[in-house]
Amino acid sequence: MSQNTPHPTDDGTVTPGTTTGDAAHATPSTTGGRSIRRSQDAPAKLSEVADPSVTPELQAVLDGHWADAKQAVRASLSEGDVRADPTLDLEASRQRTLDQVRALAESGMPRGAFSVEHGGSGDTGATLTSIELLGHADLSLMVKAGVQWGLWGGAVENLGTERHVPLIKDIIDLRVLGCFGMTERGHGSDVQSLETTATYDPETQEFIVNSPTPSSEKWFIGNAARDARMAAVFCQLHTPGEEESHGVHCLVVPIRDENGTPLPGVRIGDHGYKGGLKGVDNGTLAFDHVRVPRENLLNKFADVSEDGTYSSPIENPNRRFFTMLGALIRGRITVGAAAGASARTALDIAVRYADLRRQFSAGDGLPEKRLIDHRNHRLRLLPRVARAYGLQLATNKLIARVHELEHRITDRTAMSEEDQWDQRELEAHAAALKAANTAHATDTIQECREACGGAGYMTENFLTTLKADSDVFTTFEGDNAVMIQLAAKELLTGFAREVGGLNPLEMVRFGLDSFGTLLKRRTAAETLIQNLVDSVTNQEETSLFDPAYQIELLSNREDSLLRSLVRRLRPAQKMETEEAAQVVDRAQDHLIACGWAHVDRIILEAFLEAESELESETARQVLEQVRDTYFLSLITEHAGWYQEQNLLTGTRTKAARAALNDLVDSLAPWSTVLVDAFAVPSTLTSVPLLTDYADMEWYADTHPAHPAEG
Repeated sequence: MSQNTPHPTDDGTVTPGTTTGDAAHATPSTTGGRSIRRSQDAPAKLSEVADPSVTPELQAVLDGHWADAKQAVRASLSEGDVRADPTLDLEASRQRTLDQVRALAESGMPRGAFSVEHGGSGDTGATLTSIELLGHADLSLMVKAGVQWGLWGGAVENLGTERHVPLIKDIIDLRVLGCFGMTERGHGSDVQSLETTATYDPETQEFIVNSPTPSSEKWFIGNAARDARMAAVFCQLHTPGEEESHGVHCLVVPIRDENGTPLPGVRIGDHGYKGGLKGVDNGTLAFDHVRVPRENLLNKFADVSEDGTYSSPIENPNRRFFTMLGALIRGRITVGAAAGASARTALDIAVRYADLRRQFSAGDGLPEKRLIDHRNHRLRLLPRVARAYGLQLATNKLIARVHELEHRITDRTAMSEEDQWDQRELEAHAAALKAANTAHATDTIQECREACGGAGYMTENFLTTLKADSDVFTTFEGDNAVMIQLAAKELLTGFAREVGGLNPLEMVRFGLDSFGTLLKRRTAAETLIQNLVDSVTNQEETSLFDPAYQIELLSNREDSLLRSLVRRLRPAQKMETEEAAQVVDRAQDHLIACGWAHVDRIILEAFLEAESELESETARQVLEQVRDTYFLSLITEHAGWYQEQNLLTGTRTKAARAALNDLVDSLAPWSTVLVDAFAVPSTLTSVPLLTDYADMEWYADTHPAHPAEG
């Protein structure tokens, strides 16, 4: 920024900032050769002429560990016509997507999701990353591939045993297409209350799968309407002599013969046209006493013997249920990650359009200004670019964590206490980032559409397709409102596995206060971040540009919301169930606020870790300003809360808004460099609205509008 940039200080006053181009006022916090630079000064304004040489370094930190896998997918997306085509009818869209899935199978990409013992390569991280990047081009392809190898294949591999290995190999090679039959007409997020039943018959050694009520019909099932031959059906398991269900378990149920005809007792419906995702054949499944062999039970976590005796290596039914669901976490991760990819595609288009399109001049005889030269336009796009950076970095960390845990935890039926802690934390972060990525995509794609004016509404410019196809991502693989509460429950108790299975009264009586210090131990950042936090002292002057103080402010919000939530819930401990449930319900908005505060912090931590990996001074300055933009956007959004809590004065939040304005001004000349680092293949973003002014006459001559009829 300029030397006159307001500098918000610890006592609420505003003093002039100082340029820091030479980092003279920066103090690094260092761990193992990596450092995060601290500064009390406002950052220097970046050059008016962007340096594209920083793009590879920014792309490298955004690509993360599986950069090679991303580059391979980008190369594939750069060939041929891979962008979703909304002009096709339903059948043509479905066939096109199925053909693309077959091409993916031939490429070998899905093998990474499966273990070497089962015919895969075991490179979980590479496969999750590859599926993420499909979101740049065609979310129908991403969803159908995710259903086949992530949900259907993931269920069989992660819930099954050796007797299911031949089926796993057929799934990998696409010899058996399947679907994931969990959601029902009456129950989606509340999986434990599913109504489909599987009752064991010891005389025939078969399970009888049945849909006993209209609300038990499986609903919104991808691949079901057209292509699936089998289904992983989640249902209440019953055995002879037991009145109560053993809980939800999963069985493999054939639904069609080799010619595609529904099997006896299986009723299949077609949802037809939806708001988007025409390439995915969503449908319904209902079962009328369909018999399947005993061996079709996916029996890693529970089994039924020939005589009907039920057994499980996990005695606690709640732990058994959530261990089963935890094994299926990949789908949630890829949905969030792919939504993030679609948002980056939209930002790529909108930022380039803002750099090209001219509108309004400052006066007679003066040239029209580019859209990016208008501050309001900068404020519309650049904070969303900053959030896209943070979400990508946080998602990279999440995928790396999944990869590490799946290779470390080889037997989920006998996890150590430490492994259980790690798994709980992973699931909470996966839920939080699924909600964050998909909410960001819904907001950002809409803003990009509007920022491109009428041109953004034209199908040929791709933004409306991204909007239509990504919209449902906030709902499936876990409704966002439920996902963010799941993350908040981890914050409440540090014991999300148990809390997730308790009713509201039990949740309160579980002892919410008992895990505060334990939670801190489990969610503490890596040493690099912790050292930065520890470097803040009460005596020093603090600046909103100081990353240590930024972490402190976001942590304070998260911790304060958590403590006040506990206080709101404590009275319910002595109430009857119904009254206690009302107390918990009235605090639900508070619970959700805790979850979002948690998301805000982990994204900032991901930024800081990425900064420590940069080598060039220019790249670091750029990423620091992107991080500051993200942070100050949050402070501006929650200014009222910080003032209510006496953590920031009105003077300081006002200065934060002024600083945010200066930051988007500084980053504007670099906006194209920032989206270049997303590395979205140009074949996807080469849309008509980006036609250069010099080429407009040629384009109009060669691409005339369809003549009006009449």
